[in-house]
Amino acid sequence: MKRPLWKPFRQRNPRIVGAVSLAVLVALVAVAFKIDDLAALTAAGSYRAAFRDASGLAPGNEVRVAGVRVGKVTAVELAGARAGRSATPYVRVRFRVDDDGIRLGRETAASIRIKTVLGQKFLALEPKGQGKLTDGAQIPLSRTASPFDVVEAVAGLAGTLDAIDDEQLAKAFTTIADTFADTPASVRTSLDGLSRLSKSVADRDAQLKELLSRARSVSAVLASRDDEFRKLVADGALLLAEVSRRRDAIHDLLVGTDNLSTQLSGLVADNRAQLEPALRQLRGVVAILQRNRTNLEQTITRMGPFVNAFANVTGNGRWFDSYVAGLVQPFVPQVGS
Repeated sequence: MKRPLWKPFRQRNPRIVGAVSLAVLVALVAVAFKIDDLAALTAAGSYRAAFRDASGLAPGNEVRVAGVRVGKVTAVELAGARAGRSATPYVRVRFRVDDDGIRLGRETAASIRIKTVLGQKFLALEPKGQGKLTDGAQIPLSRTASPFDVVEAVAGLAGTLDAIDDEQLAKAFTTIADTFADTPASVRTSLDGLSRLSKSVADRDAQLKELLSRARSVSAVLASRDDEFRKLVADGALLLAEVSRRRDAIHDLLVGTDNLSTQLSGLVADNRAQLEPALRQLRGVVAILQRNRTNLEQTITRMGPFVNAFANVTGNGRWFDSYVAGLVQPFVPQVGS
């Protein structure tokens, strides 16, 4: 008797079945978490770029060519600083390109750009030159550029102003002015102006600190609402795209409205001789109605009871409800009869 090639699960050891199922589930979860690594295996190429400043670029940010996403930043690390050498350190950005149709020439340039108003960055590539950029090649500092981060500059300015002793600064300028008291008038005037400037800064120290603190809080609120701003911009883009798609329909609507107004103007112009007497007579009728408005109101008020009684009489069908009073004399019984 032949044994079946496949044994049903109910005839197998449940412990072995459970262990195998758990192992498969763990493998699927591991693959889900490493999906980016799997995508890196099929990437068109992996490259590097040298920057003087990372400018907030982080692993996971997009790589774009002409505004289209073509890859992903895989690592951002410090390079060039080695023990025993005086080499200037720089930032090495590793990235991959997933699109096989993108050809990067030997003179390809890279720059870090701002993606959103809240400071999120992306790596922009500008393909240039003949040939093809070899896999693992590095774009040098001469062909890279970093943006100026306004948010970090404002935050740094706030910290710098907090560390400045305004009173000592004002005293220093005053001392310099006293030292140059015997100098020509132009020099003394300049130093006096610097002294007054330092005093003005010292007097407005509280206002400046409050302004910078509020700017920092505003930037924090904007950073926390990054997803909402991104959704707002995306919705605005969808609206503009829909308006662009319906541009012809909107154009036809406006042209039709203009034609309609032209036709109406022509109609009024052609029939002005007939419309003018009619409008004049209509104006006279309206004037008569306005002069007799009181009489009309009284007539309508007095017609109310009549209409009510008439409706009661004729409201039972195709006949009138009525009665005649005094047609038959009432019977009066005689006393004693």
